[in-house]
Amino acid sequence: MSDKNFDVVVYGATGFTGKLVVEYMLNQYGNDESITWAMAGRSHEKLIAVRDALGVSHDVALLTVDSNDESSITEMVKQTKCVLTTVGPYQLYGPSIVKQCAANGTDYVDLCGEPGWMHEMINKHNAAAQASGARIVFSCGFDSIPFDLGVLFLQQQAQQKFGAPLPRVKGRVRAMQGTFSGGTLASFKATMAAASKDIDLVNVLRSPFALTPGFVGADQPSGNKALFDDSIDAWVAPFVMASINTKNIHRSNMLLGHQYGTDFVYDEMMVIGSGEKAEQIAKASAERNPMAGDSRQPGEGPSLEERENGFYDLLIRGEGVNGEALNVAVKGDKDPGYGSTSKMIAESAVCLLENPEMAGGGIWTTAPAMGSALIERLQQNAGLSFEVEA
Repeated sequence: MSDKNFDVVVYGATGFTGKLVVEYMLNQYGNDESITWAMAGRSHEKLIAVRDALGVSHDVALLTVDSNDESSITEMVKQTKCVLTTVGPYQLYGPSIVKQCAANGTDYVDLCGEPGWMHEMINKHNAAAQASGARIVFSCGFDSIPFDLGVLFLQQQAQQKFGAPLPRVKGRVRAMQGTFSGGTLASFKATMAAASKDIDLVNVLRSPFALTPGFVGADQPSGNKALFDDSIDAWVAPFVMASINTKNIHRSNMLLGHQYGTDFVYDEMMVIGSGEKAEQIAKASAERNPMAGDSRQPGEGPSLEERENGFYDLLIRGEGVNGEALNVAVKGDKDPGYGSTSKMIAESAVCLLENPEMAGGGIWTTAPAMGSALIERLQQNAGLSFEVEA
């Protein structure tokens, strides 16, 4: 890939999240002469405006690319080692990019939380990516890095402490301050619209093993009802991102050769608290869709102050058949949907770039593709922490 002009192209650089990625690349890697990056988007004038507003060097190239013009996609893909795209919904704007990356041996990272589309892309393009050497990694933001890498970290610690992985793992969102992005909402609506026309897609969305072709493991908790979790002495309620995170984590386990076990069981819930009031809140939460009625559009997002004041605190708890237990805390220092996500996807792209031999071609999740190397980068640069709790 020595003929490539750029190491990373940020596609969607004029969008809300794309601008945050550009800002992070500028602050973190702007003086790093070993990384050559470019900005891409539909409007050259908007790219100029973003570049000048953020103080990006004029040495950073601006590429005019339209997702509806496959020739412009192909031209971008052939020029770069890694495409970082924030342009969603991916089921609407991503197919040509994945196709061209898979065909041309170009790495790819995105923020996708659309399991139906991911299922389709795996079926269509995994073989081509394996043949070309392209490493295509979906879900490199809050969906699903803290959960996916949190489970990997926990199982690594369990292997050291108990000599074996823990077959039952619970993801519990203990605290979170921040909002869903307009792009996330658009992706959710696009998925629901597609599902209304395709019964096969409904079955994909329902299956925890939708992203593990040829493998169906143990029965999994539904995660759609409030319940009292004795292991943490608290009521828990459904977590809106669980549907995508659980699928990614089961795919990680498969791609890792079932390091977590073929009988691995995983679920995710929001921690509400203990007592009668917590029970009422948990049950009420289970009855409503937190995205329903939200009018935010792609490109809209929180203020700088809201992003800076955001955070998240996740508990990843592993349990064994003989009473073994291990708790890992995964924390982020910015709001999950924007501030932290923009840092995670940027570090994912650079991690692939700096570790060309880490994984072969194919469609990956973050844990098997980058694993401990990405955990280390996120802790060093992106405000995340992974720690065993006493």
